[in-house]
Amino acid sequence: MAELDDIRFDRRLRTGSSEGYYIVAGKTRLAIADLHFSVTTVHCTLILEQELTRPELARLIDQIDEDLVLSADIPRDNFLVTVYTGKEVGLFSDDYHADEEQVRVGLGDDDEDEGDDDIVIEE
Repeated sequence: MAELDDIRFDRRLRTGSSEGYYIVAGKTRLAIADLHFSVTTVHCTLILEQELTRPELARLIDQIDEDLVLSADIPRDNFLVTVYTGKEVGLFSDDYHADEEQVRVGLGDDDEDEGDDDIVIEE
């Protein structure tokens, strides 16, 4: 596990009321955070890509609050964080050719039998 003292937030998107960040420690991506600013509440969806202990998670949430939420200079009454664990399985966009017959996305480990845990999307 990478050291939490070496965390940086790489912005991946920004809109008028939201921001998204990759959370990186050293050269390891730890998580993705999406922040949504409403009138009185900031909502955060935090997807952990590396295992963290409860104290490490609490420290990470505090750092998100201090470095990203409070520095946004938007008044808030509450900061709500929903935490998930997961991994990226792909990026899909309108640029993907719509005439392809199927899209296969593997969900299992590389050493498992191929096809056992695949999602098949057919047109």
